[in-house]
Amino acid sequence: MSENVSKKSARLIIGINLAAAGLIIALAISQSLRRTHAFDELMFAIGEQNEVDPRLISALIWKESRYDPLATGKAGERGLMQIMEPAAMEWVTAETIKNFNPDCLYDPKTNILAGTWYLAKALRDWSKKEDPLPYALAQYNAGRSNALRWERASETNQLAFIESITYPGTKQYVGDILKRYDGRH
Repeated sequence: MSENVSKKSARLIIGINLAAAGLIIALAISQSLRRTHAFDELMFAIGEQNEVDPRLISALIWKESRYDPLATGKAGERGLMQIMEPAAMEWVTAETIKNFNPDCLYDPKTNILAGTWYLAKALRDWSKKEDPLPYALAQYNAGRSNALRWERASETNQLAFIESITYPGTKQYVGDILKRYDGRH
């Protein structure tokens, strides 16, 4: 009889362990599909404030720094959204920020504020386009003058614009963010 109870107990324990393992796997999969990050609240609040989709901010941060707030680029870009000092100074001037030091760009909130402001500005610059996003991303990455040059060299649609981008890194950048953001390209 005790042998029978032991087999029953063993089956019960195995069943409970299998159910727990399945639950853990399901939670891990759902968590990875959701792509949660420590900066979600900031991206949502700042995105709403600037009328920029937080998913776009997230895709840009992923491409720029892989969510590393201490990331530093080869040309001096800083933080999550890899802000250059001249772009930061545009934001500082426009928003009348006091006591700004470029090292503040390593602070996630400051970085997302400056980067999202700059991205929103780029989106407004191209708002007359049917789809301003590829143009704005190119501007964010390579500057307004380059984006204008590529736009002049292309037809009016965004696919021709992307093809006209002469910097391979910028072309890849735009494509990667579009793909991560909404599966385009």
